[in-house]
Amino acid sequence: MNIVEDKELRREIILDNYQNPMNKGLVDDSNYIMENTNNESCIDNIDMQLRVNDGVIEDIRFDGEACAISTSATSIMIRSLVGKRVEEARKILKNYKNMLEEIEYDSNLLGELNVYSDVSRQPNRIKCALLPYNAICKMLNRLDEV
Repeated sequence: MNIVEDKELRREIILDNYQNPMNKGLVDDSNYIMENTNNESCIDNIDMQLRVNDGVIEDIRFDGEACAISTSATSIMIRSLVGKRVEEARKILKNYKNMLEEIEYDSNLLGELNVYSDVSRQPNRIKCALLPYNAICKMLNRLDEV
């Protein structure tokens, strides 16, 4: 049984990443791009940092207050993107958004991010799952401006 089919496994992955998020805590380093993102309809407010070197995402960090979906999505997204080339990260991000919007996507690219495949059944939670996506896309787009 895979992640998408096993509701209990999905719940465990989300809860674990909410309680023990990866890379929580910001650093004081000018080599990072910073972005604040929030969800106007709830408490979610996250600061994110991104460091890219030679086209590879070396680190992503975050801090702030957010619900279980936003926090866990941020944690899993960080794990999914660190070490990837920017082009590959953009492809993962596009497929993640497509999944949430119920548009055709490649689940093989998403790995653990597939735990959010049912989020579209609760439309008010889509914004929560998109919070880290929005911040990371903005930071990656700033790389193009340099």
